[in-house]
Amino acid sequence: MGSISTLLSTPHFFSPTTFGRKKVQTQKKRETVIPDPDYRIPIVLLGLAGGLAYSDNLLTAAPVGLLGLLLLFQTTRVRFVFDDEALEVKVGDQLEESGENVFVGGKNRWKYSTFVNWELWWPNFPILVYFKETQTKPEGQIHFFPVIFNGKQLYDTMVERAGPTKTSGPK
Repeated sequence: MGSISTLLSTPHFFSPTTFGRKKVQTQKKRETVIPDPDYRIPIVLLGLAGGLAYSDNLLTAAPVGLLGLLLLFQTTRVRFVFDDEALEVKVGDQLEESGENVFVGGKNRWKYSTFVNWELWWPNFPILVYFKETQTKPEGQIHFFPVIFNGKQLYDTMVERAGPTKTSGPK
């Protein structure tokens, strides 16, 4: 049989519920969500560029086609990773860090608690996601990303993690 000092040192002898105190519930950790890639926007842009080239409008076809190729390449490698506390942009099959943000500096990781607002344009065929956060700059930093992910998964995860958007939503 154990001594009294052993009994007193065990965690359940003086548990948080002892003497009428309530036990503090810990929040269940949410699983990490990575929306699937969606190639619709790059394919539409490449098709548009092909149509423009076919109609001898090469001056317009070239930039549209290059944008389509860039988004096609980025769709194969860029991922939004929604962990329990933040949204992070990662790259590659191994989900490596994307490095320093080339526009505003700092890591491409933002806590949901710093989101001021976010939008998904256009809900039926989303092409652009916008969010404003106060982690990068206290007055707020705006971010725009092309929707190269499954728009429904992206919307549902943003609502769950960052709260509802102010004006848009799937119809």
